[in-house]
Amino acid sequence: MFCRTTLYFLLITRVLTSHDVEVKSEEDLGVKYANRCEVCKILATELQGRLEETGKVHDVIEIGYSLDDVKPKKKTKYQKSELRLIESLDGVCEKILEYNIHKEREDSTRFAKGMSQTFKTLHGLVDKGVKVDLGIPLELWDKPSAEITHMKTQCESLLEENEDAIEDWYWKHQGSIDLKIHLCTKHALKNTDDSCLFEELKEKGEKGKAKTEL
Repeated sequence: MFCRTTLYFLLITRVLTSHDVEVKSEEDLGVKYANRCEVCKILATELQGRLEETGKVHDVIEIGYSLDDVKPKKKTKYQKSELRLIESLDGVCEKILEYNIHKEREDSTRFAKGMSQTFKTLHGLVDKGVKVDLGIPLELWDKPSAEITHMKTQCESLLEENEDAIEDWYWKHQGSIDLKIHLCTKHALKNTDDSCLFEELKEKGEKGKAKTEL
């Protein structure tokens, strides 16, 4: 099955072959997998987004059961329920497949939703009637790249390793500590580099990396 990395492979190998350059690894072809900081950043971002969506639900739910259905069930607000956490976690790593690689960027912002500048240019040429032959069908251009599909797997592993930390934040620190700080800095990335958490996409003309206030 073709993916976007296959497309890059086709593009780059044509150039490399014409110049007799030896290709030894995926890194030679521009494939750069996400590091642990980048994975944690995206996981925290997506989970926070899902929690914000489910937090808008003001339903009151009933929990527990009784054999004779006489004893009333316990009622609790959905916003403060375990059900909300479970539903927010369910499939959260699948959201990573909505991301693309923006190879024109060098830091963690290279992982972002939306079409990359490279593919905007290619699609723009096609829209103008220019024949662009990449050796694969047009409908496969926007399939998730190897970096993205691998990040989904990385996300699932990191999530499994840090479920307790997420639950601790959900019940005790939600609203007072940023999820990225609690999950990543204090747990998943403890005593390691967490600088990617503070990298933000810069607007044109803006200098330096924006910092998120803690």
